[in-house]
Amino acid sequence: MQERATPARGAGLGRAVGTVPGAVGGVVLLLPSGEEASSRGPSPFAAALLRPLARRLTRAGREQGLVTHAVQYRYRGWNGPQAELARDAEWAAEEVVRRYGDVPVCLLGRDMGGRAALRAGGHETVNSVLALAPWLPEDDVAAPPEPVKQLVGRSVLIVHGTDDRRTDPELSFRLAGRAKKANRDVCRFEVHSDGHAMAQHRAEVSALAVDFVLGTLFGRPFSRPLQDALAAPPPIGLRMPLAAGFGRTLSA
Repeated sequence: MQERATPARGAGLGRAVGTVPGAVGGVVLLLPSGEEASSRGPSPFAAALLRPLARRLTRAGREQGLVTHAVQYRYRGWNGPQAELARDAEWAAEEVVRRYGDVPVCLLGRDMGGRAALRAGGHETVNSVLALAPWLPEDDVAAPPEPVKQLVGRSVLIVHGTDDRRTDPELSFRLAGRAKKANRDVCRFEVHSDGHAMAQHRAEVSALAVDFVLGTLFGRPFSRPLQDALAAPPPIGLRMPLAAGFGRTLSA
């Protein structure tokens, strides 16, 4: 029997974004960015960066009963082996079960929140993980590599700008490669000539996120590029270019 995560005292779920006409059918937990080490409280600015995407997701998934919540961390720091943000993500998944029952959950994280989403992806209620420009530690022969076995049985999408100067896209490529060996449902898109925020291609990244979330939570068919990325062997499916204009022909 899987051991339950200890509730993280002080963590919380922000107010649900959007409303649904009936019962909640699925939940996206938004995991904002953080810092490598800090005992300060969470940054409201980091959470605000995810609100436009939250609104787009809830509009697209309203008929299916999609709800999004931003996870309110106890601290903004990962803080080494404490992995504070991942613990808070696990607590939030437990809170979803308490509030809504047995509904599928997607963990969607940005920057350090992307690392938290990947690390907490093994929770039993999580069926998918979306990491945007995830912060990942440098390779260190003296430390174990970032784990990936917890992602088996989950659909995983990583999106990273090739010109990111804050989080190294090569590290997310390497992690995706290790994850793909254990789990075929892993893909990664590259946003060429864009930086950490992927601001030049914000519409395309949002459309890809909607495509992935509605597909994994509610079984809607993926777009052809996402299908191809999941089916392609490494490295093709892990360096899939996100085409300019992606999403313009999608109903979402």
